[in-house]
Amino acid sequence: MSTRDAVAVLAGAVIIASLLGQSHSSPQAAAASPLHNGDGVRSGLAPLTTTTERRQAADLIATLRTRPMGARRGYDRLRYGDNWTDTAPGVPYAHNGCRTRDDLLARDGHDVTRDGCTVTAIRLDDPYTGQTITRPADIQVDHVVPLSYAWYMGARTWRMNKRLDFAQDPLNLLPVLGTANEDKDGSGPAAWLPPRRAIRCAYAVRFAQVALKYKLPVTPGDKSVMLRQCR
Repeated sequence: MSTRDAVAVLAGAVIIASLLGQSHSSPQAAAASPLHNGDGVRSGLAPLTTTTERRQAADLIATLRTRPMGARRGYDRLRYGDNWTDTAPGVPYAHNGCRTRDDLLARDGHDVTRDGCTVTAIRLDDPYTGQTITRPADIQVDHVVPLSYAWYMGARTWRMNKRLDFAQDPLNLLPVLGTANEDKDGSGPAAWLPPRRAIRCAYAVRFAQVALKYKLPVTPGDKSVMLRQCR
């Protein structure tokens, strides 16, 4: 089944459940390796543990362009559109009738229960800390490449549609423990890495995948730290 077909099936299921006024739940697959999840529609973020995986990861990171951090001014969340809007023009899950946040919780959670679109119950294995979260209110959806970071590194020159896609792209989004997301804030890898060391190479790969997809440079310091996680 293609990604487009899968999205259509999900959207249809959500609409039917909403019309019936029923909740529904379903198990989710194990976390996926970022090396085999280039569009971000598979669940979670799995550690990269083999020598081959880590070599492939380092090779990918090595292709990143670098430049110094731009002037830290002009950023505003509204520069990327409304929070968790369903109207991004060019990314998976868009225009399916549900908020992006709920799409991502349903993607990564286990034993997910939804009332229409809204996730009301979940068990989430947080990739950043290794903790299991059982309350949706304790979960925040992290932008792997932060919106402010992207702005300072060149997104200020993008068209609005590109910024909207960037903010809603499942490749750039991971549901995680809220306090870990708050600790990260707008940091790049040189200033913040997930507390769980086993996931750091995979995190660096996901950061690189997003930057490469959107032709966004990273700072030399960030690239150096990312490479060290996989070597």
